[in-house]
Amino acid sequence: MAGTPGTPRVLRAMNDRAALDLLLAHGPLSRTRIGELTGLSKPTASQLLARLEAAGLVVATGTTAGRPGPSAQLYRVNPDAGYVAALDVAPDRITAAVADIGGAVRGEHVLVTRGRSAARTPARTVAQVTSVIETAAERAGIDRSRLNRVVIGIPGALDPVTGVLRYAAHLPGWHSPSLLEELGSALGVPLAVENDVNLAAVAEQSAGAAAGCEDFVLFWADEGIGAAIVLGGRLHRGATGGAGEVGYIPLPGAPVLHNVSRANTGGFQELAGGEAVLKLARQGGLTARTPREAVAKAVAGSPHDPDAAAVLKELAVRFATGLAAIVGVLDPQRVVLSGGVITAGGEELRARIAEELYQLAIPRPPLLLGTVEGSPVLAGAVQRALTAARDELFDTLAP
Repeated sequence: MAGTPGTPRVLRAMNDRAALDLLLAHGPLSRTRIGELTGLSKPTASQLLARLEAAGLVVATGTTAGRPGPSAQLYRVNPDAGYVAALDVAPDRITAAVADIGGAVRGEHVLVTRGRSAARTPARTVAQVTSVIETAAERAGIDRSRLNRVVIGIPGALDPVTGVLRYAAHLPGWHSPSLLEELGSALGVPLAVENDVNLAAVAEQSAGAAAGCEDFVLFWADEGIGAAIVLGGRLHRGATGGAGEVGYIPLPGAPVLHNVSRANTGGFQELAGGEAVLKLARQGGLTARTPREAVAKAVAGSPHDPDAAAVLKELAVRFATGLAAIVGVLDPQRVVLSGGVITAGGEELRARIAEELYQLAIPRPPLLLGTVEGSPVLAGAVQRALTAARDELFDTLAP
């Protein structure tokens, strides 16, 4: 915020932001209730609401009819004051969501990219991102030009120094050092690229299993293995953006790899990644097309099928082996388990992982299943985009 601290103009802006945050947290509020929550007098609260309404940041919405006493006008954040777009990028598809500034998702679109050889060029990547955002915006009933922020989740780490995407050889077309600049130029809106597992952690910390937690690890298991590290309430990305790329941790029992340039390779990944899960399932007599399907079948069969139970036990041992190295270093308050394989395994797999982990590691943090529904990555991207957009839009000192 520009301005001299303590001046009436700055204090008004601080009160404006406090009121807007309260409306986001509580929903529609009356002038009296806003005054009570902020400690402002009724005249000051009235002036504040008039100021925000004139700026297009709040709108009147109904009254308190039905309650004791005279009815009062209610106000809420104007959802059309701004919009954000969020993307979840995978090797075979790009999913986009457009949300209003109030946080409601208005439109979504999925673009399948597998089998499109042209997608291997940065120019094609820019075209695909632009296309999927435009379609999601159309479904939200707005033009793309009304977006205030875009956040893109990718299965890799963007080096903050070089701008090069690392740990993502399986994501062709995303490795140009100038890609971020090209995307920003094509979209005409501020954008950020973030690791997908980090965004899942943002979602769980905002409204999931890690709500209110300052130090936690989100462990992700699907086709790939990954982790997000939150310390002191903030994401820890590392000097080159690679913090949490735990698939490369060498582990006992995992193949020793002297060349990790291949996609998704490394000790933990080779031990418990998607291909390892499918191989383990086949050894247990389970036929499946995906790791998620394999784990779901193992859970369904485990009560009466010793082979299915053995598959789950071995998988839990492998996950716990990697987690023991992580919690042994970080000693987090809790570990949140997420990703398609974890979701498919549910409480049965979670309990088995916890049992094995507590036999391997001295720190014994609670292991919780992620609770964010749908795509945690997309939800986290929406949340991060909203945070940035609100900081900009709600700053009533800005021109």
